[in-house]
Amino acid sequence: MIEVTDATHRQLRLTRPARRVVSLVPSETASLVALVGVARLVGRTDYCVEPVGKVQAVPSVGGTKGFDVEAVKSLRPDLVLANKEENSRPLVQALLDAGLTVHVSFPCTVDQSLAYLESLCLLLGMEPDAAKPLLACRAKAREARGATHAKPLPVVVPIWKDPWMTFDEGAYASDVLALCGADNVFSGRSRRYPLAADLGKVAAWEEERVRERDTRYPRIRLEEVVERGARAVLLPNEPYAFGDDDAKMFAELDSSHPLIAELVDGKDLFWYGTHLVDALDRLCEQVARLRSACFGLEAHN
Repeated sequence: MIEVTDATHRQLRLTRPARRVVSLVPSETASLVALVGVARLVGRTDYCVEPVGKVQAVPSVGGTKGFDVEAVKSLRPDLVLANKEENSRPLVQALLDAGLTVHVSFPCTVDQSLAYLESLCLLLGMEPDAAKPLLACRAKAREARGATHAKPLPVVVPIWKDPWMTFDEGAYASDVLALCGADNVFSGRSRRYPLAADLGKVAAWEEERVRERDTRYPRIRLEEVVERGARAVLLPNEPYAFGDDDAKMFAELDSSHPLIAELVDGKDLFWYGTHLVDALDRLCEQVARLRSACFGLEAHN
């Protein structure tokens, strides 16, 4: 008997390792293939496109938010991989109501991402301590934690514009940045409700009124980027595809407070799971280079 507990505190039980898996999360699709290959993947979403060349022949069940419940059921999966944030709660509940085994993830830190991979290994019948992709992730995380940074680089990472949005310390990307020697200047700036309060137009609700609303993604004023002392701006290509014009705008935001703005692969910031190894390699190098540009060579590790 295989038993794991998911992010919704449900205990999943499988009598044997999962052989027919539907993944509703792009990063989890990539992790599954990295661990056991593509043969066990019987269904994916339109956005599950990596690893390129390996998953394209696998049937799609629609989008991450609007997947087809009947299409998932028709594939007869013994395991469905879902995410609390990526997937529609009513549709995931419909899968549960249909009697399917659904593992719902929600890693918000690198350690939680490693724990997710451990659970996935168990569900697939693998010993976590013998799974090479997981071991590589653990080793890379230890390596990043062991690096010393003379001075953390204050950064901001927009995730949307019109309105401008970013994330606070509760988001997975914020922990990844910290591991690479960067300080998310909006780490302590949670989203305020009502939404106009995020922009300073009205008073924010009391904490008890916010209750279980997601406060990790604040709307921000561009002036706050300067006010909070950001020295660099990382512009991802997802969920919003920022470009060179956005980088130029940030670089010219305040002539008395110059910012270095660069594009970054959004997957490196937001994809948990086995993607972590390559993500940390690239992000640690980029942050170190930006730190040197901002603070001088003495700021190198």
